[in-house]
Amino acid sequence: MIQMTYREFVRQVRRAYARLPENVLRRLENVDIVVEEWPGPDEAELMGDHDTLFGLYQGWPLTERDGIGPPLPDRIVIYRQPILRACETRADAVREIRVTLWHEVGHYLGMSEADLHRLGYG
Repeated sequence: MIQMTYREFVRQVRRAYARLPENVLRRLENVDIVVEEWPGPDEAELMGDHDTLFGLYQGWPLTERDGIGPPLPDRIVIYRQPILRACETRADAVREIRVTLWHEVGHYLGMSEADLHRLGYG
């Protein structure tokens, strides 16, 4: 486990976000990206182990929308403590933040777990 302040972690999430391709950034206009310390009990129960859930996309993927009415903002949550506990170096944590953000953005865009693993974001 490494140490990284909440402020520094958020800064790294913002850097990873800023490095997304422009065509992806344009599609994320109605998506909130937030950092939380841990998954809540509902998220951990739904998705599996509390310690290994690094991020979660909450919403309707673009590929499943019918276009009726403006949707509520979708959310991508990046969980700070599970990432820091899994990483041995700061560089590992920065990489995991980037991979996790890409993974959750992929779900927003309608990609499956298999698609994301194939692209190296699994």
